[in-house]
Amino acid sequence: MTSESRTIAVANQKGGVGKTTTAINLGAALAELGRRVLVVDMDPQANATTGIGLDPRELTVSVYDVLLDGKSMADCIVPTSVEGLMAVPSHLDLAGAEIELQSAFNRERRLANALSTVSDEFDYLFVDCPPALGLLAINALTAVREVLVPIQCEYFALEGLAQLSMHVDQIRRHLNPDLSVSRLLLVMYDGRTNLSRQVSQEVRALYDNRVCRTVIPRSVRLAEAPARGMPITVSSPRSRAALTYRILAKEFEANGTR
Repeated sequence: MTSESRTIAVANQKGGVGKTTTAINLGAALAELGRRVLVVDMDPQANATTGIGLDPRELTVSVYDVLLDGKSMADCIVPTSVEGLMAVPSHLDLAGAEIELQSAFNRERRLANALSTVSDEFDYLFVDCPPALGLLAINALTAVREVLVPIQCEYFALEGLAQLSMHVDQIRRHLNPDLSVSRLLLVMYDGRTNLSRQVSQEVRALYDNRVCRTVIPRSVRLAEAPARGMPITVSSPRSRAALTYRILAKEFEANGTR
């Protein structure tokens, strides 16, 4: 592992495809390997915040304070129950940030500037993106070098990917020349169905080596873990889903570029 951190936005223009699940559980699995991991919740719904075990109503700081009030990122980082896994939580106030940022100075680079002050303290920084292509998503994509795209193994799996790729290209040209879609992750995979196998084959045929070898299975325990406020590696550590995320973490370690 080199000293340079990896900054990764977890993004997909479709909702309900496992962005938050991926950010939380891949982050937790990497922390298990001894890595220092930060998850930044940029979604006003705050699902990553609650899914990682934090209550937005009880927190005095959030990413909103970083983006709109100029609070330092270091002051908004809070620990989680997983050793090595830290978080910058979201808050319902973030729902109004799209409008408030419209007139803000340097509005697209607020998160990038803040993350740069703490990036040396972590090996991995994951930004959980909202599904909408607004200023929150632009801030996320301007602040990172990589985009990890979870792709659901169901009908219309690639819906939104072309739009996201176009958006990434625009941001690379105008705001962040280092940005690239580095990894696609197949999620909610059910090997018993022809549909999952067909989607997997189609995605691999189109995107080849950018698709993670590891495939995340459809899992009731994985779906239930956020309600418990724990990553799957904590709530059901011996489950197939937990094992799969640990394998994915090792794949990231072996094949990632920093």
